Amino acid sequence: MSEVAGAEVATPLSVPLRTPDEVMKLARMGAAHPTRLSFLRTLLRRAKAERWRFSRPVWNIGDDGYGHAVYRIDTPDSTLSLVAFSTYLAPQDRTDRVIAQAWDSSYVLYDGMPDAAEIDRLSNAVPRQEAARYSNRELALSRANKSVRLFDHVVDALAQGRQPDQALVDSVGYLMRTTAVYGNGKFGIADRDAVLFHPALQGPYQAEMLSVWLTRSFTLDLVEHCARAKAPAAAVPLAPEMRRRFGVGNATGLGMAPFLVRHPALLHQWVTARETALARVRSITTVEDAQWQGFLDALADAHRLVAVWRTDDPTQATRISALANDLAHLETEARRLSVQSRGALWNRIWLWAAAHLALEAQELTLTLLLEPHGTLIDDLADTMAADEGQAFRIDGTMTCGALLILADEQTRWARELNFGDPATQARFWYVSEEKLEPRLGERAEEPGCDLEMPLATVRDALTLRAALATSPAATLVAAFLLAHPDHRHTVRRIQQAVARPYGEIRDNLISADMRPIDIMRFKLAFFGANRFDPRSDRWVRITLFRDAPLPEDLCEPAC
Repeated sequence: MSEVAGAEVATPLSVPLRTPDEVMKLARMGAAHPTRLSFLRTLLRRAKAERWRFSRPVWNIGDDGYGHAVYRIDTPDSTLSLVAFSTYLAPQDRTDRVIAQAWDSSYVLYDGMPDAAEIDRLSNAVPRQEAARYSNRELALSRANKSVRLFDHVVDALAQGRQPDQALVDSVGYLMRTTAVYGNGKFGIADRDAVLFHPALQGPYQAEMLSVWLTRSFTLDLVEHCARAKAPAAAVPLAPEMRRRFGVGNATGLGMAPFLVRHPALLHQWVTARETALARVRSITTVEDAQWQGFLDALADAHRLVAVWRTDDPTQATRISALANDLAHLETEARRLSVQSRGALWNRIWLWAAAHLALEAQELTLTLLLEPHGTLIDDLADTMAADEGQAFRIDGTMTCGALLILADEQTRWARELNFGDPATQARFWYVSEEKLEPRLGERAEEPGCDLEMPLATVRDALTLRAALATSPAATLVAAFLLAHPDHRHTVRRIQQAVARPYGEIRDNLISADMRPIDIMRFKLAFFGANRFDPRSDRWVRITLFRDAPLPEDLCEPAC
């Protein structure tokens, strides 16, 4: 995570933003990497800039490693706390599946500093997760399981007075992995608006990122505590550089995938910010020495990341191997172009990468080019929220003829799709009755397609287009929808996409060859995730905050 000092002034864009037809294809979305605009980076910059104060006022953990702790963050305008609970988990109950009923640890991000009575209330609720109910003081709720092999190895190593094996640490990357991080009023925690206007949590997913960041501190403190309990005289703490090598893992399934489809206004803001950042950087006329060195430092970090990136998924493993080779080619070509001239260097590197590298490497090149230019692009992080209510209203005064023109433009890329072919609509999205989570069914094999969620955006848009083509052009949309109310959701999407073109995925989301993991990875990259480890095309493990600063690195100590 490099930073180049010195202010930069944005010059007029000399290159256009990439088009939605290029950016919003699933294959490219499924190759996304985190950038300095990712939400965890936004949180870390805010913590540093505002000089947040970090402390651990409560540590009630027994020698067996079970109990609770409280981590406190004092910001200029508020106090927040993470209340963490460590509990016994029987081996037969250990699972990352959402249907789990017990976990190694559970957490709640609390608005303020809880007193003893509040901690008692939370201790009876948080370890039960969705089986309990909460108040509006709770901002985010989560749970996590140990990576047992690595956790036990670190405890044993520290208890023997030595640091853990670095290769093993790098191969896993985390001591705990979260299996869910909930926000937005779920189970009675604070509603989205309460978080949205919180002074320390401005921007998308800041409460969730803060919760995970502090969870990382708890897991590191817990493993050191367990080592001391095992060997009080011999145990040593983790070395500072070793502590930073650990992130927090996450196991995420299909429940995440439909979010981006159902929130096109928000998706548009995220992608517009990133694409604007790329265009700004590509428009730089001359690259200074400090910026060039920042790029080389980021490239070196990328080499290290790829070298320790492991997965059993054959598709992703092949991509990682190709990425390592592509990064070597990128470095060779970038140095050659730099020797030629520093004029418009970033744009020349980008054009070469787009022409010669695979998608995985192209999208990582985007990350590398943005990294040295914080003062030029970090302001775009403030544009990534969206008032989705403004995009909800349908313009009923539009004529069917005008709407048909819009539908024609927005479905241009999909004209060759044949929804009479079973493979083209082989799947359907639905909500499971048991967990109220999105699931993906096989249309020809499973019942329930009558309960299909409205996520077949391309099919529905083409169906709307056909209906509009048989309606009088002068008919108002309001009258059309009175006769055809089943088209309301699609009319809304077509109308809002005019001003928000990056809000629509340019692919068929119900085809037989659609990979839901591509949508999930795209969203997780905006969170700041790396080391994507697909366990199937429907769930993935990732790492957050690995190699990132710890609170004690950025925040002032408490008095």
